[in-house]
Amino acid sequence: MASFTVEEICLHRLQIPLKQPFSTHLQTVETRESIILEMIDTSGEIGLGECVAFSSPWYTEETIQTCMDALINWLIPPLLNQTFHHPSEVLNKLQFVKGNRMAKATIDSASWDLFARKQEKPLWHVIGGVEKSVEAGIVLTGKVNDELFQRVAKAADIGYKRVKIKIDRSTDPVAVKHLVQRFPNMLFYGDANGLFHELGIEQLLAFDEAKLTLIEQPFLEDDWDLHREATKQMMTPIALDESIRSVEDVERMIAQRAGDIIVLKPGRVGGITPSLAIHTLARQHQYPVWIGGMIELGISKAHNLALATLPQVSLPGDFSASDHFWEKDIVSPPIIVEHGAIQPTPGAGIGYTINDQQLTSYTITKKNFDSI
Repeated sequence: MASFTVEEICLHRLQIPLKQPFSTHLQTVETRESIILEMIDTSGEIGLGECVAFSSPWYTEETIQTCMDALINWLIPPLLNQTFHHPSEVLNKLQFVKGNRMAKATIDSASWDLFARKQEKPLWHVIGGVEKSVEAGIVLTGKVNDELFQRVAKAADIGYKRVKIKIDRSTDPVAVKHLVQRFPNMLFYGDANGLFHELGIEQLLAFDEAKLTLIEQPFLEDDWDLHREATKQMMTPIALDESIRSVEDVERMIAQRAGDIIVLKPGRVGGITPSLAIHTLARQHQYPVWIGGMIELGISKAHNLALATLPQVSLPGDFSASDHFWEKDIVSPPIIVEHGAIQPTPGAGIGYTINDQQLTSYTITKKNFDSI
């Protein structure tokens, strides 16, 4: 095992424009803030983590600013000059801080990358993944119209295996059914982001005729009874996304049969360590898993790719190429999709490094912490 001693941690707060706005019924994102964390051990090896909170609390209660505050004031100081024999020990060290899972995920993920790099092994190998291609999937927003049909056709030509569309108040289930029929070899997910909490279960049931691969998060995070009822009534599988904030939420979902599929977002549940615990639960109870995205940069996506190699991850996740959201990503080499898939990297750790030029161009603040 490769122990590591945390000598220095560096935070980069970034601001990056999207190539085009990303819209749901909840919010439109045109510029993405992010935090990149470098964890440096006494040998000079660097582990990378990325915070995937948003600038305002429209999606989760944590924001980039609350994560910065938590990292600076509470989470980083106890780690400096400390030796860890395994990454799971890092979150144990931070148990005195309640919640703040997205801030903690930034640290936890960096510690796993560092741990794997110290062993000179790929992260996917270290966490028990299997060497398999990770099928790619994109998210397309906007109305289900001719333009969206054209964008799906373009995605199919590139080789994407899955398209997720956002369901809003204007989405016609008949139009969605036509879309699904037009591309029989494409998997289609419908993401409601809790919309049917307002519209009601009867309007949700109308989407059963669309023959989507799954419907994601029809009700709000804590609408467990509604999700259980929808799971019972619908032929279309129900995938829980925003409801899955912790291992305990997965236990509740399984116990109440409140969904068919787990959407695992490592940046929201606290990082790689709790993600592995969730995967273990899913495997024990034979629940399919797929890895969700958060409009992230290449650092977070690389961690997610490692998790996507785990055996219970059986559905294509939110994996697009580096140039899908960004003119230029911050990772080197860029993440690319070939024949509809992304290959696991043979490199140590997450297998990607930072493009310093791009990181500098997006950085608005930088802060260093060392053990001296």
